[in-house]
Amino acid sequence: MTPSITTFQWVPPFARGQVRDIRARWAFEETGIAYRVNLVESAKTPEHRAFQPFGQVPTYRDDTVALFESGAIVLHIARQAPGLLPPDPAGQARAEQWVIAALNSVEPFANDLVMVDLFQADEPWSAMRRPAVVEALQTRLGDLAAALADKPFLDDAFSAGDLIMACVLRIVPRDAILSGYPTLLAYLDRCTARPAFQKALADQLALYAPASDAPAPVAEGVLA
Repeated sequence: MTPSITTFQWVPPFARGQVRDIRARWAFEETGIAYRVNLVESAKTPEHRAFQPFGQVPTYRDDTVALFESGAIVLHIARQAPGLLPPDPAGQARAEQWVIAALNSVEPFANDLVMVDLFQADEPWSAMRRPAVVEALQTRLGDLAAALADKPFLDDAFSAGDLIMACVLRIVPRDAILSGYPTLLAYLDRCTARPAFQKALADQLALYAPASDAPAPVAEGVLA
């Protein structure tokens, strides 16, 4: 059975290139594992929620396991073939550490800014909350920049940890915030210049290229 992932058949323009299936696609490309994409109109249906209780994408299935959560999916793919995990147990543990750090210690702060600037922009309290959100995100970016220092990647070589961290950094406004951290900006560009990412991004964008920009019946959770 060829592994498969699910993603939305339509998303609004702002989400194209950012839907979380990009993470699984990139992992497949780095490891050279062939995969299929199954499209869903909504992740909120009872059928989808029976498997993904939070109503999000992507999900993953192969002969041995069915998974949700992009970090778990990427790590599972990484364990199937060389390319995203070091050969030694200690290196693997460090790569997994950075996957979790990206998802737990950086992404929530980036998502807070997305919520304030995009989904909650019309709320009367949004403008008042934004400076604190930006400050918290900048603190985390500073911590990450210090940890990266002058290394090309977070550990000895590109790994699943870098893949997830780069995806998280893509959420951060590049000119307004990320440009204040030249080390991180160069790191992000280094990661996303990889042919595997470029292929994954092109494939996701191609999925939505023919789509109408008219609102679909369901477009919630596109950044989940």
